[in-house]
Amino acid sequence: MGPMDQCRIGLWTFALDRLPASQACEVAAELEDLGYGAIWVPEAVGRDPLVHAALLLGATDRMVLGTGIASIHGREPLTMASGARALAEAFPDRFILGLGVSHAPMVEGLFKRPYEAPLATMRTYLDAMDAAPYAAAPPAEEPFRVLAALGPRMLELARERTQGAHPYLITPEHTARAREILGPDRLLAPEQKVVLETDAAEAQRIGRATFAVYLGLPNYLNNLKRLGFTDDDFADGGSNRVIDAVVAWGDVDAVVERVRAHHDAGADHVAVQVLMPEMTQTPLPEWRRLAPTLLG
Repeated sequence: MGPMDQCRIGLWTFALDRLPASQACEVAAELEDLGYGAIWVPEAVGRDPLVHAALLLGATDRMVLGTGIASIHGREPLTMASGARALAEAFPDRFILGLGVSHAPMVEGLFKRPYEAPLATMRTYLDAMDAAPYAAAPPAEEPFRVLAALGPRMLELARERTQGAHPYLITPEHTARAREILGPDRLLAPEQKVVLETDAAEAQRIGRATFAVYLGLPNYLNNLKRLGFTDDDFADGGSNRVIDAVVAWGDVDAVVERVRAHHDAGADHVAVQVLMPEMTQTPLPEWRRLAPTLLG
């Protein structure tokens, strides 16, 4: 069994990072009660994602916690492997280690490390993780790992060396391509941004504010170009065409339709990221509003 065997929908969110740990744990417990099966927590300049996962796992009974993603440049392979094994032992079938190469501005600007040959770097890192010794009480099974894979070669590596892929800032078309590369027996858990707003101009404004964060990260833009978008779509904060493609907006039914499109394209699990008019807002009312229909 794997952590996502019965978990078709979860949440991807920065919001819990901005809450005090005790409050974040209370929200996680409520999300579990609402029926959400998983929470994916990021790594940027907030909490360490493995520590954050441990806090939320301890506050819930069944919830799966995934890192979306833990940067391989942020910790040595031995450290990453030890942290993941500790969580896998303490919370069997409830932790997913999402690994990624991150982006040059993050790696060079924050970690002060060179950003080189992402595919080779990831392969070498996985080799070192697999060889890492561990003297503590071992987990019953090795940690469940997925890669933040976008391009074909990283998806192939995810198929060969991990249990699957957790693509970010993508479309159902990408999900279909990813499934073809991963094959039928690997987890495919894409992230999907959503805005619960029926006014097109306002919804696109909200989506564009978040999309702007990724305009300086070539990995994402190159992947969108593989999906048919051009530099014109990235000008002036992003065209309506690209915003509508990566952000599902409208009422609850519109969100459900986009999530269903990913499932129909081959996703096993969809990690829904609710965007808010102000990026510092916690979308708890929206999570509550979505739950009955999205999880029904």
